[in-house]
Amino acid sequence: MTEPTHFQSRRRIILGASTAGIAMTLTFQLLAASPILASPASPGTSPGNSFEKIDAFVQQQMDRLRIPGVALAIVQDDKIVHQRGFGVARPQGEVPSPKTPFVLGSTTKSFTALAVMQLVEVGRIDLDAPVQRYLPWFRVADLRASAQMTVRHLLNQTSGLSLSCGWIPLADFDQNSDAGERQSQALATLPLSHPVGSAFEYSNMNYNLLGLIVEAASGEPYATYIQDHVFAPLDMRYSYTTRTEAARNGLAAGYRYWFASPVAVPNLPLPRGSLPSGQLISSSEDMAHYLIAQLNDGRYGNVQVLSPAGVAEMHRPAVNATMMGVPIGKYGMGWFTEEIGNTRLTYHSGTVPDYFSFMALLPEQRKGVVLLVNADHWMMNMALMEVGMGAAILLADHQPAPSRFAAIPWMMQALLLIPILQAAGVLATLFWLRRWRRQPDRRPGPGRMWGIVILLPLIPNLAVALSLLIPTGSLGGFFWLFMPDLSWFAVICGSAALAWIFVRTALILWTLRRSSSSPVRRRGRYSSQIL
Repeated sequence: MTEPTHFQSRRRIILGASTAGIAMTLTFQLLAASPILASPASPGTSPGNSFEKIDAFVQQQMDRLRIPGVALAIVQDDKIVHQRGFGVARPQGEVPSPKTPFVLGSTTKSFTALAVMQLVEVGRIDLDAPVQRYLPWFRVADLRASAQMTVRHLLNQTSGLSLSCGWIPLADFDQNSDAGERQSQALATLPLSHPVGSAFEYSNMNYNLLGLIVEAASGEPYATYIQDHVFAPLDMRYSYTTRTEAARNGLAAGYRYWFASPVAVPNLPLPRGSLPSGQLISSSEDMAHYLIAQLNDGRYGNVQVLSPAGVAEMHRPAVNATMMGVPIGKYGMGWFTEEIGNTRLTYHSGTVPDYFSFMALLPEQRKGVVLLVNADHWMMNMALMEVGMGAAILLADHQPAPSRFAAIPWMMQALLLIPILQAAGVLATLFWLRRWRRQPDRRPGPGRMWGIVILLPLIPNLAVALSLLIPTGSLGGFFWLFMPDLSWFAVICGSAALAWIFVRTALILWTLRRSSSSPVRRRGRYSSQIL
């Protein structure tokens, strides 16, 4: 369990995230550099044909990425117009149905934003009031910044709280009712990553704090509020705030990827303190009800869960969004916005260790789509994002561009070559050492020995040894959850590489010392050849 004191050193957080951050930055650079659509679809495409294309696309991507199961729903105007299940909900199990629950991940943030806006409209929350009005104990390291931070800053992800500090609570499985407050109080010694209101930075902690504000303003636990004021009015009967309840009602088994192969983990716990930022559970049919309300100015059937102005404010692009310094569209309140050709796309995805979700609205076309997936991995996240985005692009009557992340599964599998190469390096070194002991005259000269034989092989070994930064330190729990295969790889191969650096160097120097005392001399050999 991650202790609150882990928040006390931002330096350690950055160190722990650095290795994964490089890979993620390259991924987002690739995303930003490539178009997300190829061309408009042919004119006259019927809705039925569009659904068939989307179904075929999803099935193709499932086969490519080895996705166990997917639940898909499409809405138009105020109706569900298409639903489909693919694959299996659990090992040797049934096809996911529209009522099969999945963990949503960060699509939960839009529910929390909706709850806040409901309380704004009844006068219990002021968007521009300081967070401390509702959470008087709230502090970060900078006391002035603590007082400046508002509810709107949290909603727009412009509070200055870092991406990394929002990852840490995901590995804290404290199930006590005060887990979220305890984790938030631990921010008291955390420096902000930038001044309040100056820039976007996606952080789960923003929405965990909003969940606590919902509780303070409503006088109800967050879970109870969402159940009574969102799930119930939208007739979301297969949506839950605890894994235990969802499991009693057919929760799809989650899978984690191990080197691009999905492995079932049906009993992975959920971090209660992170419920408002990413741990709600729902089905594709229920999420379709939710999208209908979002498309219809807050109305589902005869129920109005938010005013048209409130929905518009949630969807309004309020700030330029970036991830790892790369532009990724704009952000409102729990929703991203991008342009697909001339069509606006309002969307959000969700990632937990064993589930992925994607929902998107096409407001001008009055369409929406949701995909729920029962597998995930941090390095597979962008490949899965392409599946959701591709379905939305097809729904908008455009053709998705070819996959930009097709190599990710291959790269993950290719990591298994590293221990093989490590073993080959050990055998090769032992071979040469034995040869030099038997034939000292064949050893390289001093310059080549130090430059090529000793120092050059240190580079790949040191690179592998640095992978030990991934599963250790403040973010260790996060990486063990979201990248279990790479974490084990880092521990085993990284430790082996670190040990081999010292053992190999010592063996070479010891062999050279013995060889230098041998009666056979290089000079004698060359002299005999000259003679």
